[in-house]
Amino acid sequence: MNIETALKEAMSIDGAIGIALVDYESGMSLGALGGGHGLDLELAAAGNTEVVRSKMRTLASLDMNDTIEDILITLGKQYHLIRPLTNTQGNLFLYLALDRSRSNLALARHGLRNIETALEV
Repeated sequence: MNIETALKEAMSIDGAIGIALVDYESGMSLGALGGGHGLDLELAAAGNTEVVRSKMRTLASLDMNDTIEDILITLGKQYHLIRPLTNTQGNLFLYLALDRSRSNLALARHGLRNIETALEV
């Protein structure tokens, strides 16, 4: 599945507000859909690169031989899911923002995992 199709598929997840595919080395978004009032996806994507970089450094410092499956940030009205991609050559992650009142976190995580598996960059 290409980037555009993957982003469209992610936006079909119940409660999806916005989705971005981000390079955490540069902080640049390779593609984004959704967002709008209350969620600047470009700014959020760039900011979340710091979250991913920090967690990667922490794992390295702890000499943990493991990978990050996903990172969840729970806000009062939203969930923010960050899923580093393991099936690509780049340093990429999917960033999905969800309306907490309209989403099912378990189904969203499952959907994002399926998108990651099918995504070809």
